[in-house]
Amino acid sequence: MSVNTNNRVKASSLARIRSRLPALAAAEQKVAQWVLQHPEEVIHMSMAQVARECGVSDTTVLRFCRAAGFQGYTDMKLSIVQDLATPTQLVHDDISEDDDAITIARKVFHSNIRALQDTLEVLDGDALTKAVDMIASAKRILIIGVGTSGPIVQDMYHMFFRLGFNVRAQTDSYLQLMEAALVEEGDVVVGISQSGSSTDPVLTLAEAKRNGAGVIVITGNAESPITQYADVTLLAVSRETRAEAIASRIAQSTLVDALYVAVSFQNMDLAIRNEKRIWNAVLPKTI
Repeated sequence: MSVNTNNRVKASSLARIRSRLPALAAAEQKVAQWVLQHPEEVIHMSMAQVARECGVSDTTVLRFCRAAGFQGYTDMKLSIVQDLATPTQLVHDDISEDDDAITIARKVFHSNIRALQDTLEVLDGDALTKAVDMIASAKRILIIGVGTSGPIVQDMYHMFFRLGFNVRAQTDSYLQLMEAALVEEGDVVVGISQSGSSTDPVLTLAEAKRNGAGVIVITGNAESPITQYADVTLLAVSRETRAEAIASRIAQSTLVDALYVAVSFQNMDLAIRNEKRIWNAVLPKTI
C-alpha cells in the first residue's frame, strides 16, 4: 500500500501552526485562527492586509509567525504556498503534467500577456508622470534590487546610462546600503522588489529617505513594507503562486521601458544625439 506523501506534505505548515496554537497569546491566536481558515487568501496578501483582517497590529502578525516557528511573515507565506501548490505550480501556475512543449509555451505567453494587461489596468498616470519628472530632474539616480530583480535593475541602468544621466545600479546588499548612505536631496533612488518585503531593499530605501533622496518603488504589492518609504509607487501585477515569479518580471521590465521612453521624450535631442554617438562607437564591433 503506497503512502500519499503529498497529503502529508500539504499539512506541514498548517499543522505546525495548529500545534503551537495553545501556547500563543490571545491576539496571536486570533491571527492563527484566521490563517488556518484562509490559507489560500494569505498567500496573496501582505502582512498589513492580514493584520487589518484580524484587527491587530503588524507587530502581532510578525510575533505570531515567529511563535509558530517561522522566520517571519514571508517565510510563513512561502511555506504555505509550497504546501498548497501542486508540484507543477511550483514551476508555473497554469501548466499541468501532461502538457507538451507548445502548450506550455502558449500558457507562459498568455500568463505574461495577462500580467501586462493587469499592470496596465492599475497603472496610475499621475504616479507615472511624477516618477518621470523625478528621474528627469535628478542630480543622481541610484537603482537597487536583489535576487530576481537584479536583471531589471541592470536593464534600467543601461537605458538611463544611454541618456547620459548620472546613474548607478547596485544589487549587492551591502554596497547598495553604503551608496544610499551617501545620497542627498535632489538625488533619486529607484527600488525594485516584486514582493516588497525583502529586507535589503527596505533597509536601503529607508536610509535613502533619511538622507533626503526622492524614492520611486516598483513592486507587486501596494501595501508591502518597501512602499512606506516611496514618494511614488508603480505596481507590477501578476497572479503567480511561486516565490520566484516569472510574469512579474515582464511587467516590471515594461514599466521600466515606459519610464525610459517617457523621460527620453522630455530630452529628445539628447536622446537622439547619444544614441547616434553610441551606435557609431559600437558599429566597428559588429560583423
